[in-house]
Amino acid sequence: MEFFADSIRDIAQIEVSGTHLLCRFQLPGTAKSGQVMALGHGDTVWPMGTLASMPVREAEGRLWGPGVLDMKAGLAMFVYAMRALRDLDIPVAHEVLLQVNSDEETGSKTSRALTEENALRSLAVLVLEPGTGLSGKLKTARKGIGDYWLRVGGVASHAGVDFEKGASAVVELSRQIQTISGFTDLERGVTVNCGTASGGTRSNVVAETAETHIDIRVPTLGDFESLDRQFRSLRSVDPRCSLKLTGGLNRPPMERSQGVAALYELARVQAAKFGLVLDESATGGGSDGNFTAALGIPTLDGLGAVGEGAHAAHESMLLDRVADRVALLASLVSAQ
Repeated sequence: MEFFADSIRDIAQIEVSGTHLLCRFQLPGTAKSGQVMALGHGDTVWPMGTLASMPVREAEGRLWGPGVLDMKAGLAMFVYAMRALRDLDIPVAHEVLLQVNSDEETGSKTSRALTEENALRSLAVLVLEPGTGLSGKLKTARKGIGDYWLRVGGVASHAGVDFEKGASAVVELSRQIQTISGFTDLERGVTVNCGTASGGTRSNVVAETAETHIDIRVPTLGDFESLDRQFRSLRSVDPRCSLKLTGGLNRPPMERSQGVAALYELARVQAAKFGLVLDESATGGGSDGNFTAALGIPTLDGLGAVGEGAHAAHESMLLDRVADRVALLASLVSAQ
């Protein structure tokens, strides 16, 4: 993050907020009104030392390496877009802020409030996450993401001597998992995944405790409210067992609002000026754009690099799609 900040001090004023960067660009134009916000993150899912086994390399018309697609390239492309506006003396009617968060991949716990604060001051938010697929579709909708933890309390007993005196938390959990899995509604796009389950201590002990960690994805806030009521209505099948449910929605859905649609249309029109056809997409993954869109701020996601393999060993970006993405970002900022 320090290297990134140092590399743009000639074009932007840098402010550090905790472990996050705020970069305010100095661009042509006078009497600026309002703010356009670009949003990205500097962290990746890759642990320290990954470069030793997965070095950055250029081959087959691509740049390969950990984090090149998600989303170092998006940050670099936005900086070059702002440099182009400055060097070509293209006036920009608004202030331009780039916020670089350091914890997006771990849930945005410390950056969310800062993201929402700056979004509420903005006319639009441009999210520098990679586009969808090798065509680079923009993202106009993202599912909301949540977590639940269900903990079951049973009654321990000796499995051979006092079996009937016990109430197995593992058995109760298995019944609850069957019920919870039934909350998935693929027609509505609602998914519920009991991703982990654990319980008990030994095979000869009736289990006293068990738990599952559950991932949920919902297209709309209304879908979450309905799903949450289903979770809150869970009751134990064995009355000797107790249930404790915690969690909920931690990243609201990015719904395709009128503001989002209008911003996408602006991007589509600007792209057409240099021969680029832009499509849109919806995705089950989340980003910090979920927070800004949920506030009602027009938000357009997927404006970063084009490639494939985010979070995977074949992570890579297409080099011949850098120029048009930089041009699109510059055009979007100057056309606001």
